Amino acid sequence: MKGDLFSSQHVVQPAVEPGMSVENAKCLKYAVNGEMYARQGAMVAYRGSLKFERKGQGVGGMLKRAVTGEGLPLMAVRGQGEAWFAHEAQNCFIVEVEAGDRFTVNGRNVLCFDASLSYEIKTVKGSGIAGGGLFNSVFSGQGRLGLVCEGNPLVIPVSAQAPVYVDTDAVVGWTAHLETSLHRSQSIGSMLRGGSGEAVQLMLQGEGFVVVRPSEVTPQKDQH
Repeated sequence: MKGDLFSSQHVVQPAVEPGMSVENAKCLKYAVNGEMYARQGAMVAYRGSLKFERKGQGVGGMLKRAVTGEGLPLMAVRGQGEAWFAHEAQNCFIVEVEAGDRFTVNGRNVLCFDASLSYEIKTVKGSGIAGGGLFNSVFSGQGRLGLVCEGNPLVIPVSAQAPVYVDTDAVVGWTAHLETSLHRSQSIGSMLRGGSGEAVQLMLQGEGFVVVRPSEVTPQKDQH
């Protein structure tokens, strides 16, 4: 077969090392040799001797998921082989979590991660149920975490002198040592309508980085 479709740009190559790598902007590849975890339904192809098993979150995790409507439904992938993961053609990128570090991320942005990483679902400090009940997954340990984002993510430095305010629907995650709280302000839309409604942002203070997706709505959905 000939044509651009079968060029080296699209034809996958064998993995050169075990673990996670970027196949292209919309897909991550994982060379499995043992065990790894991925978002349920995110596997688009695999080869080799692999088994997929649904992974529970435990009573606490399931309770929080029921309360908020959000969670991190996972599957364990075991064996030897290669698997490809993607989600709704969103952009993919990899975060290297180092020993002693912690990375907080919205469950909807998690694609896959190394079994060497541990995670727990926690309430975002300062939010509470009345403030929207924001629950995020906190990853720790040492390993790679694969994330998805609608559009190209914005990575914004946060400093003690310059806190950052982000839309709660747009935030992807943030690094350790950042304090969170809710900040209320009058929304621009409300001002234009002459109303007095409030908008709520997540305020991050300290030293680190916050990752934000550039849109609240999936571009494809916005066109319909």
